[in-house]
Amino acid sequence: MAIRTKVLFLCTENSCRTQMAEAFLRALGGDEFEIVSAGAEAGRLDPDAVAAMREVGIDISSAGTKVVDPYLRERFHYVITLCEREKERSCPIFPGAIWRQKWPIESPVELEKEGLDHSVAVRHARDAIRRHVAEFVEKHHHPQTEKGKSTWN
Repeated sequence: MAIRTKVLFLCTENSCRTQMAEAFLRALGGDEFEIVSAGAEAGRLDPDAVAAMREVGIDISSAGTKVVDPYLRERFHYVITLCEREKERSCPIFPGAIWRQKWPIESPVELEKEGLDHSVAVRHARDAIRRHVAEFVEKHHHPQTEKGKSTWN
């Protein structure tokens, strides 16, 4: 079996954006990626994120939120940050990465402060994350079998 590419998605609470990113990469990447998501803190899984992902055929309702601390001794091929340190002061810093990426996904909480309904803000984030994950997989995925293909829209 080939070495799987290790990917860590990081955000403030691991309650919404990182959970969606992890689920999308699992759906698209199959067994080729070893995927973890975590946050500076373990928040509560956002029910609007669960609903938004169900709309595209992915169930994250049993996902648990995780803090980044247990992963600090691990090496990851990619650490992808979905929060913006300028706006979200508790956005974690992770030292153990070969390659780092920062995806500019607006926080649903920040969009809510601007007057957007939270569920709508989560769907905006979901759609942006889906685009980023699809681009990431297209660039880094090397399919060996038909196994792991996704059926979401």
